[in-house]
Amino acid sequence: MRALISVSDKRGVVDFARELKRLGWDIIATGGTMKALRDAGLEIINISDVTGFPEICEGRVKTLHPKVHGGLLGRRDSAEHMAQLAENGIETIEMVCVNLYPFEATIAKEGVTMEEAVENIDIGGPSMLRSAAKNFRDVTVVCDPDDYGRVLDELRTEGHTSEATRLQLSAKAYTHTAEYDSHIATYMRRAAGLDEKLFLTFDIKQTLRYGENPHQKAAFYRAGEEVPYSVAFARQLGGKELSYNNIQDANAALSIVREFDAPFCVGLKHMNPCGAAIGADLREAWTKAYEADKVSIYGGIVAMNRPLTGEVAELMKPIFLEIVMAPSFEPEALEILGKKKNLRLLEVNMDDARKPQLQYVGVTGGLLVQDSDVETKEVTADMCVTEAKPDEAQLRDMNFGWKVVKHVKSNAIVVVKDGATVGVGAGQMNRVGSAEIALEQAKAAGVTEGLVLASDGFLPFGDTVELAARYGVTAIVQPGGSIRDEDSVKTANEKGIVMLFTGMRHFKH
Repeated sequence: MRALISVSDKRGVVDFARELKRLGWDIIATGGTMKALRDAGLEIINISDVTGFPEICEGRVKTLHPKVHGGLLGRRDSAEHMAQLAENGIETIEMVCVNLYPFEATIAKEGVTMEEAVENIDIGGPSMLRSAAKNFRDVTVVCDPDDYGRVLDELRTEGHTSEATRLQLSAKAYTHTAEYDSHIATYMRRAAGLDEKLFLTFDIKQTLRYGENPHQKAAFYRAGEEVPYSVAFARQLGGKELSYNNIQDANAALSIVREFDAPFCVGLKHMNPCGAAIGADLREAWTKAYEADKVSIYGGIVAMNRPLTGEVAELMKPIFLEIVMAPSFEPEALEILGKKKNLRLLEVNMDDARKPQLQYVGVTGGLLVQDSDVETKEVTADMCVTEAKPDEAQLRDMNFGWKVVKHVKSNAIVVVKDGATVGVGAGQMNRVGSAEIALEQAKAAGVTEGLVLASDGFLPFGDTVELAARYGVTAIVQPGGSIRDEDSVKTANEKGIVMLFTGMRHFKH
């Protein structure tokens, strides 16, 4: 029995090869793999001794040979195949252990050149994997070091791998080469300026109990490369399994958190913030966010951009929450919240908040792709379009409101005061309806003076401004850009309200 081993990822390969040798296998190896195995004291057959041909072109050509692929592809149940192998001096190869050049890791490096990328395109490796995988009834193909133990267990107990195992390993090999080629195709197509195809690969993270509703099946997949502010790569420290809706809400909350550098906390329900605030420290941010809407936060989730302290955890303890997310948890906080067995605690990587990412949204029979909305203009006094001019406090609240409103479902209105939301109007069919909801919330909370209103889209008429004036709004920030901008500006001037146009809208459908 012969095994051909040629791996870039050498995790566990020496122990794997040593056990194969103990079980009576001959091992063929190439280049660096052969050196590693020989350095470990194993007797290894050089691939050139099998092919009768040296490695050439700096190793680009070494396994592309009939004595390799004939030994893999020849069907053992075909007398004709076996006769042809014998006539040409080709011996069978019963196992291939191959993984591929690190193309994805190479192109992820900053400043990588096309030449470096191209040299990390594996040719012989995928060819061997595909040949072995095609002939899985006779050949065992191993591309993942995590499968070494499984293969060895079967060889020890049965003397061979089962056909079911070989079929599964074949499927894994084809998946490995398909994913590998998709990364190469994506890189080369981007360099060539082609965009009529899109290749995506995601790995299963967990099978979910159900989707949005109990009758819907669902699963959670994550990208191959870790990204910041991602629930897919969060570390769960406590609580029960995440649900489909939990994941959606957690993702929405993290999108808001990434907007802020100052201590910040948000409570979120059904993908909309119910309370959000900045503070001098996390305690103040949490307190203001909770006070913004004590009712809606029940059964919601909380996310913050500072390590969760025991002090703040103690304040959260009496409230029923589904998830708490933070960049880290102090031991005291874990002890306090860990006693709530159903509360999910997620530690999230919050580095590199402005790293650009693509956003994918499925539609029936298709997929929408866009850049994530990570850009937010700073609100400045020179954006003012009214006679009344903003003071420093208003500018601070307009900046805060502008960052929050972009994460509220359109039509979106957010009313803020002193760095905290006091009213949120989301997803209404007209903007006045959203404004009424947000302003009534502020009124119910007893906040009726010095309010700042942020709108994700322009205000084409004066009606929203008139409504805002009745509820104590003194400043409005909106994108502008309507052909009837003058109507809202005129009304703002009549009411003595400051209005700023940012020139950028933030619809969220």
